[in-house]
Amino acid sequence: MSEVKKIATRASYGNALVELGKKHDDLVVLDADLAAATQTGIFKKAFPERHIDCGIAECNMMGIAAGIATTGKVPFASTFAMFAAGRAFEQVRNSVGYPKLNVKIGATHGGISVGEDGATHQCCEDFALMRTIPGMVVACPSDDIEAKAMVEAAYEHVGPVYMRFGRLAVPVINDNPDYKFELGKGIVLREGKDLTIIANGLCVAPSLEAAAKLAEEGIEAKVINIHTIKPLDEELVVAAAKETGKVVTVEEHSIIGGLGGAVCECLAEQAPVPVKRIGINDVYGESGPAVALLEKYGLDAAGIYKQIKAFI
Repeated sequence: MSEVKKIATRASYGNALVELGKKHDDLVVLDADLAAATQTGIFKKAFPERHIDCGIAECNMMGIAAGIATTGKVPFASTFAMFAAGRAFEQVRNSVGYPKLNVKIGATHGGISVGEDGATHQCCEDFALMRTIPGMVVACPSDDIEAKAMVEAAYEHVGPVYMRFGRLAVPVINDNPDYKFELGKGIVLREGKDLTIIANGLCVAPSLEAAAKLAEEGIEAKVINIHTIKPLDEELVVAAAKETGKVVTVEEHSIIGGLGGAVCECLAEQAPVPVKRIGINDVYGESGPAVALLEKYGLDAAGIYKQIKAFI
């Protein structure tokens, strides 16, 4: 069997910006002294006149992006998730969200897969923070193909968008001719009748692996990729819950306020069923190799499988 292709979605982000930059002269990229890490350096090399390094001043960068948006251009403000959602929250809320400006936020290095950078940089709260901002679209791609499609969709969407990209290379799972990306619309990757697994980001691939292992034991799990946390595809979530009667959410984020929180809020109102949230259990991360951390925190295929078995 050939090796599965793996690409970090932060690299996908940088490459997508270059391709969009070729087609759209109004696209501008801002970074906060992290162009090499966020991969916006690729755009800088191709379009130096449309790349602005704001220095280590993330709050100021969001203000600059807001100002640029008022001129009719489409700014993509880029930095680590901890700084984009955490440090600059007030500027995103008041300077971008409140006036409903057309600013796109490319937040890289989200979740514990940031690895050796440790707990201070492993932002597992960004979905929750960004979901609370009225009108903010919040999304996280599962692989290279989805990340590129997401960046293009974000450009086409009029209004603020928050996208989280990862540091760790992840398997390409959407390389099929039927793949179609649409903000706010989930994708059924596997059919099943016994339970529904709803995942996003780098947790989608191991969730599919866990579902395959469950199938060996006669447990058929429907697997849904919810790449857009807000707006949530409530119609798909409710239909799946009614069909299978049990739901498991899987995310590289705190179980509080992210994908699991959004799904629970939806189902509590529209289709109450038992739900198990798999994610970071109200703790900080720690320094260590990304793959080892995902295993320790139960976000690899074996960990997801084990937690689902205990749930059902």
